[in-house]
Amino acid sequence: QSQFVESGGGLVQPGGSLRLSCTPSGFTLDYYTIGWFRQAPGKERERVSCMSSGGDKTNYADSVKDRFTISRDTTKNTVYLQMNTLKPEDTAVYYCARSVWGRFYDGRCSPQTFDSWGQGTQVTVSS
Repeated sequence: QSQFVESGGGLVQPGGSLRLSCTPSGFTLDYYTIGWFRQAPGKERERVSCMSSGGDKTNYADSVKDRFTISRDTTKNTVYLQMNTLKPEDTAVYYCARSVWGRFYDGRCSPQTFDSWGQGTQVTVSS
């Protein structure tokens, strides 16, 4: 049973934008570091971005820095990933998850330290 619902993926041309949404079920964002991850065919799952439980600390993969922005709306208990200037190499299934360490924040946000993965949403960047 998935504890997240991811949405917002789709097909977009290079240079376009998408905003992904992640809504958890059964818990609030205030108590967990939340991360966005992606996995392309034939590749390992990698960290895209993560945010501390208080929302005051964020980290990004070098490949998306200055193009992607993680944010949250505490009223809606939802985390977002705004993706701008998309490139073909951004094509992947995008997932959100919560840290097994709860509020403890490790900026590396390696996939091995996250659980409660959603089903993912497909992002395809192609002309």
